[in-house]
Amino acid sequence: MRGAQGEFVKRRRSRLGDPKDTADIGIAMANELRKLTTFADVDSASHESTAAAVARLTALIEAQQRTIRVQEATMARSRDIFERASAAARLGLWECDLTTEALQWSGGTYDMFDIPRDTPLRRGQALVRYPAQSLKQLEAVRARAIADRTGFELDTAIVSPHGHERWIRITTTIECAGDRPIRLFGLKQDITEERRRSERIRYLAEFDELTGLANRSQFQTHLNRACGDDGGRNAGGTLLLIDLDGFKEVNDSFGHAAGDECLKETAQRLAAVCGDAASVARIGGDEFAVLLARSDAAGAPVLLAKQFIAAMRRPIRCGWQRFQIGASIGLASIAGCTADHACKRADAALYAAKAAGRNTFRWFDPVEMRVQAAVRTSGS
Repeated sequence: MRGAQGEFVKRRRSRLGDPKDTADIGIAMANELRKLTTFADVDSASHESTAAAVARLTALIEAQQRTIRVQEATMARSRDIFERASAAARLGLWECDLTTEALQWSGGTYDMFDIPRDTPLRRGQALVRYPAQSLKQLEAVRARAIADRTGFELDTAIVSPHGHERWIRITTTIECAGDRPIRLFGLKQDITEERRRSERIRYLAEFDELTGLANRSQFQTHLNRACGDDGGRNAGGTLLLIDLDGFKEVNDSFGHAAGDECLKETAQRLAAVCGDAASVARIGGDEFAVLLARSDAAGAPVLLAKQFIAAMRRPIRCGWQRFQIGASIGLASIAGCTADHACKRADAALYAAKAAGRNTFRWFDPVEMRVQAAVRTSGS
């Protein structure tokens, strides 16, 4: 009897070793239980018949357990793959119950906020991580989305409990029961590096990387606006073009590292004397430009030029070396000028300052400039 029972169990295990799913096994188990409890196919006088029925049921239970273990392993593997992929993409899942405000987060979202995984959370505990301005924006966008029954996407800042400032992108979908919103869910993505790259690109598009001053492009935009070239009104003011005296010799003799240090120190001194200038820029190798808005103080441009020339008389230290670099400056009013015309005037004044012995400044004077231009032409 035991041999026959063992053979039956073996056959059943072979057949059920790779079941399609637990639903099929569950149906088979129900049928076996029905037979057993109703004594169908069971001879009450036969222990062998009863044992066979029990064996069939046991085999089904064991098959179901195997299937459950396989499914659990598959789910665990899927969760592991998801968490790894989410970490690589800096992604996390989240959901919020609108009735209880209980939060459900995936591991990636916990990591984003520097909160231990599986910590029970309510919405208020997460909101303290948003700076005031970010929180105000989030609440406004969220309230509008809930009222309109629409999702939203928002880039916003958070500060973790460890003081790490991050930028995250929140993508949200709303689930409704009928017309009543009951749940928000979606993705959170850490976009800190993306944000930094974007800001870096924007910075390099507008600023000189070496000195931190505005670059030629940004300065040209300010000058165009001041001259009314963008369709606005000419606001007046003064353009100063500055060229360094003696810089080429330092750069050629001591190398670009020494030259760069001189440019950075020059930029600092220029920024220090420019005060409320509309724009201060490095527009070329050793060329700088300053745009002064119209001022009630008629002598303001001249005062600034004198102050900068005086500031450049101090030697520039680079390690154990000291370099003497000067500055020549050309000034021109931009009133009634296009940006291009203003630049030509200031450039002519700069040439006059160079011709006057350097380390000085000159205002644009139409008569004087024409005479000098004629002299240059005749001498060529």
